[in-house]
Amino acid sequence: QVQLVESGGGLVQAGGSLRLSCAASGRTLSSYVMGWFRQAPGKERELLTAITWSGGNTYYVDSVKGRFTVSRDNARDTVYLQMNSLKPEDTAVYYCAARPYQTPNYVYWGQGTQVTVSS
Repeated sequence: QVQLVESGGGLVQAGGSLRLSCAASGRTLSSYVMGWFRQAPGKERELLTAITWSGGNTYYVDSVKGRFTVSRDNARDTVYLQMNSLKPEDTAVYYCAARPYQTPNYVYWGQGTQVTVSS
């Protein structure tokens, strides 16, 4: 079992920055992929970025390329999402999640953290 706890959300003005953290515990994650998702009111949850725990390979959806950066600290079992140049449309609940390399579906989820960007 894996437990994921997000933190770092809050209220920020457009153009500002936030860094979200996702602390993992419960088992080794060396064979997992970590993803950051968000869900805005009335919209479906979307995958923003992912990173392999062992190799650090990354993926970004086009809408956040150049603005968001995912990273991980293996020693702290923590994954980060640095968000710059935030826009009001980035307002959502942000979730981190984990899946084994060999499966397409994310099986472990955090509780989410609210990010609100004011114009």
